[in-house]
Amino acid sequence: MATPRQHRTAARVPPAATPPRRERVAELVRRHPLACYLFLCFTLTWLAWTPYVLSDNGMGLLSFGFPEVLGSPQTLGMLPGAYLGPLFSAYLVITIAEGEPGLRTWARRLFRWRIGWCWFLLILLGVPAAQVLGTFFLPQAWETVQLPSISALLVYLPFLAVQVAFTGVAEEPGWRDFALPRLQHRHGPLAGTLILGLLWGAWHLPLFLTEWAGWPHVDPVQIIEFLVTSVVIGIPMTWVFNRTGESLPAVMLLHAGINNATSVLWLPMFPELDVHRDAQHALLITSAVISIALIAATRGRLGYQPPTNRHV
Repeated sequence: MATPRQHRTAARVPPAATPPRRERVAELVRRHPLACYLFLCFTLTWLAWTPYVLSDNGMGLLSFGFPEVLGSPQTLGMLPGAYLGPLFSAYLVITIAEGEPGLRTWARRLFRWRIGWCWFLLILLGVPAAQVLGTFFLPQAWETVQLPSISALLVYLPFLAVQVAFTGVAEEPGWRDFALPRLQHRHGPLAGTLILGLLWGAWHLPLFLTEWAGWPHVDPVQIIEFLVTSVVIGIPMTWVFNRTGESLPAVMLLHAGINNATSVLWLPMFPELDVHRDAQHALLITSAVISIALIAATRGRLGYQPPTNRHV
């Protein structure tokens, strides 16, 4: 039994100080950086995309439409959410969790251009060639194929630069520069890539309620095929990332090249095909063939080298 003196002594001991809310949030981010990145990435992007989804460019629940900028309403409807999600979320989480050392590692990958001209040549020529050749797996492609016009060839590189600045810069600093190294370190290159591909595909889901995916003519099969394609296409992207010494410009060029080849070359070459369905079929077939070859050739390692005493 405690004496009155002991009770008085115990009463004078101050309670343990509760950490301020900012400290608790920072500790949560430091302990779970990947989970915090994913939460912020999905939340910020989907909130920013909500007006686009509800507008006349989407479900039509709000009576306004986004004006065309650079030839498309998607520029204003989609890009703010794309930048705000992957890019800003990665920057914010790294700043809180790792500080300047982590930001330096992140930035080094972002500006790693010196990878050899052969890689850039492979991506510049290989991506459109693969997409066109993959389309010929579709029987109806042979009936309507046309040679690309001179104008399409002339605008290919300028439009590619725009795609890199928009799509590549907006998405890849988050998905490939931040998330991929952590997932590879935790789950291995193949499993980490498959997980990332599914998350990356799911991040696009609200856009299926907009003109981007052909709304309202969207069905569940189209959505499932897009998710599978996102998973499969991530395998060559991981291989390029790993084999170029984690060069983000190479991955941004690859990502932008896929989008650019579809809009600039594929559409005029196959005018009778459906860009929302047939182009997706062709991309899935092409990506699957390349991915199977890469998995077999690398035995599932995809060029991965485990990190040694550095931020991932």
